[in-house]
Amino acid sequence: MNLNQIQNVYFIGIGGIGMSALARYFKYIGKQVSGYDKTPSMLTNELIESGIDIHFEDNINLIPSDYFVENTLVIFTPAVPKSHSEWNYFIERNYEIRKRAEVLGIITKGTFSFAVAGTHGKTTTSSILGHILYESGADVTAFVGGIVENYNSNLIGTGKTVTVVEADEFDRSFLHLHPNIACITSMDADHLDIYGTSDAIEASFVEFASKVEDKSKLFITKELPLEGVQCAINEDAVYKAFNVRIENGSYVFDVQTPSEIMKDLHFGLPGKHNLMNGLMAIAMAKTFGTPTDLIAKAIASFNGIRRRFSYQIKSENLVYIDDYAHHPTEINAVHQAVTELYPGRKVLAIFQPHLFSRTRDFADGFAESLSQFDEVFLMDIYPARELPMEGITSDWLLGKMTSSNKKIVAKNDLLAEIKASDAPIIVTIGAGDIGEMVPSIKKMLNENV
Repeated sequence: MNLNQIQNVYFIGIGGIGMSALARYFKYIGKQVSGYDKTPSMLTNELIESGIDIHFEDNINLIPSDYFVENTLVIFTPAVPKSHSEWNYFIERNYEIRKRAEVLGIITKGTFSFAVAGTHGKTTTSSILGHILYESGADVTAFVGGIVENYNSNLIGTGKTVTVVEADEFDRSFLHLHPNIACITSMDADHLDIYGTSDAIEASFVEFASKVEDKSKLFITKELPLEGVQCAINEDAVYKAFNVRIENGSYVFDVQTPSEIMKDLHFGLPGKHNLMNGLMAIAMAKTFGTPTDLIAKAIASFNGIRRRFSYQIKSENLVYIDDYAHHPTEINAVHQAVTELYPGRKVLAIFQPHLFSRTRDFADGFAESLSQFDEVFLMDIYPARELPMEGITSDWLLGKMTSSNKKIVAKNDLLAEIKASDAPIIVTIGAGDIGEMVPSIKKMLNENV
């Protein structure tokens, strides 16, 4: 497929975080872009404001009349149901229809490509790397699975020769990519609704790793059973972060590389998991040839990602943090970070489980990770692409939790329940539509300070 011959790009599921980055990219390079999504969101509002036409009704009459077979590329999300009218309209007329990952594969094949894989940490690592490369003057475009605060976008840069992409394991999408340099941050079990077993997930990551023939260009953590360049914190590794301390709420640390020690790097993202993400990005940038001083300057200026330990309120008496965590390992990372920053202070965690299948598969892990918090509000499960499963409910999950200060809270009651809590540290957690509630939670808290 030759993207130069495409005039129009139509997205089915344009509001997804990965899909919207591609929509921005095609809009930037001069294509006519439009699409469908199930519901409006902050992301779709931003796309509409940028001049992209979006509708929220599955109706073939809303497809632009000049989107002909010979000049249109259709990109779809794997979550689209097979009964979708617009999807079937394009299939029946033999349009060029591709998954998002296939299109990323086409884009990356013609560039020097960095790919960031892992069940956790992809978005943060790829955002940091994209920021370092962009700030150092590389001709880069980074497609990111989150809104980067520095750019208020999930697209960094407008380069033509270097790309940074998230290598998404969902539906084995990352096997479409053509990485020159890659990293794997983790290989925890997830997406068992797709893979079935943790062994199948691991096999898929092994296949992805094989796409990087030069193993000096593949960066891994020490616990992964793969061949590559090891990165670690306070442990012997090819790239080692050490002398780690917290100064004014930020990490300051040194990095041992194969050729030098990078001294006194400043990094504002909290949590040991984010420190590892930063180290991975530093290792890839160094291997690419980015000068040490530019790496240090860029890592210090990185402001984080929306919904990744994102401060909404940060005052002496009240802190409100929002995070996308939707797996027990990620919730543990949030707990580690918040208790490291605010030791001894009461923390209220508000969690919206994402997917019935994930809640079922990791129920014991969710119960254990959530029970670490001083107070927990558990919301109903966000179904996303799934139908309800018998017996899999938030009440069932609540019963597995060992903490005493826990309750189910309906979405309509959430603001009042938060207002009644005496916790000075509040964290909203989850990958569903809880993110849409953040502005109203923030507004209510500010009004009651």
